[in-house]
Amino acid sequence: IREVARNIRLHNFQNIVIDPVMIAKGGTALLENEATQVLKDELLPLGTIITPNIPEAEEILGEKITTKAKIEQAAKKIFDLGVKAVVIKGGHSEMSEAADFYYDGETTKWLTSERFDTPHTHGTGCTFSACIAAELAKGNSLLDSVIVAKEFITSAIKYPLGIGHGHGPTNHFAYRLEDGK
Repeated sequence: IREVARNIRLHNFQNIVIDPVMIAKGGTALLENEATQVLKDELLPLGTIITPNIPEAEEILGEKITTKAKIEQAAKKIFDLGVKAVVIKGGHSEMSEAADFYYDGETTKWLTSERFDTPHTHGTGCTFSACIAAELAKGNSLLDSVIVAKEFITSAIKYPLGIGHGHGPTNHFAYRLEDGK
């Protein structure tokens, strides 16, 4: 994390999308406490946006996030760590919809979609953050990039590839099915 932060500063990279892959699907921590602190102290202040799911946001803040109000509060607290915008992804929540919360210091927006009963959700966080990065690279605004990413990942889950057994990947081609292109 320190080396990534050093290179961002050295090369003055822009549009830094941070997907903090901190906790495995089974709940196992993927970062040690020291690394989480370095993420907060050194990487977040360089970030354009961070896209934690609820367990990752809980780890960053050291507190439980159990309601919509707590998600909103958590996004503001993470924003205060220096990143320009936050999306807390609600896929791990108990809400009936898949609801993500966006905050950039001025704009707050809930992005909701239907929740689909499928085991084919492997890679949702990585796909979501990669889509934001691609949309930013096209010159789109941050909020518009997040909106497109939400639509993209929703389609990728709604129209699964259905390959393999168990926890399968999302369908990156599905967005074409949604918009008819």
